[in-house]
Amino acid sequence: MAGKGNAETPQRSCLGCRTSKDKDLLLRFVLTPEMEILPDLENRLPGRGAYTCTDRNCLAAAVGQRQFKRSFKQDVTVMPAEQLVEHVRLQMHGRILGLIGLANKAGFMTGGGSMVSDALRSKKKPGLVLVAQDVSPAIGEKIVQLATANKVPHRTVMTKDDFGAILGKAPRSALAVVSGGFVAQLMKAIDRYRNFLGEV
Repeated sequence: MAGKGNAETPQRSCLGCRTSKDKDLLLRFVLTPEMEILPDLENRLPGRGAYTCTDRNCLAAAVGQRQFKRSFKQDVTVMPAEQLVEHVRLQMHGRILGLIGLANKAGFMTGGGSMVSDALRSKKKPGLVLVAQDVSPAIGEKIVQLATANKVPHRTVMTKDDFGAILGKAPRSALAVVSGGFVAQLMKAIDRYRNFLGEV
């Protein structure tokens, strides 16, 4: 007999590893009118969906084992595994950049190692700190230690050039996001991205 949690949260099986998980924890794929497999990362597109874990290896396995054809019970057009994995990665990457850009336009973003450090020491703490993957160890460790000491969540993602480009400035080693709606969205998008790449 299914538990109450299962009744409230729809379960789906990954086409790659066959593990059942909450639908919202999986990657959804739909079929276009041209019978092409299309990722639906925001779970918004109409039609029947097929699912894989948020893991590039599961996606590659699903393609290699022709599971999308079996799931949709018809011939479908699927990108080669490496190409589809990269397509999904780019969509996830773009989602993160888009959210950071929206937070910046809304005035909810502080950029630069020293300014982020100052924000972490202030009375009004940020809701999230983002550290560039290519920051120097000394700067990165200092910011992470400050964030941890002040109980502010932090994530390592993107590059200094990415951060700078979003802010329209020179490269930035870190960003601080004001507490609010963007924090939860960013953390979810970043965690999914890192899970997909196998970094977590």
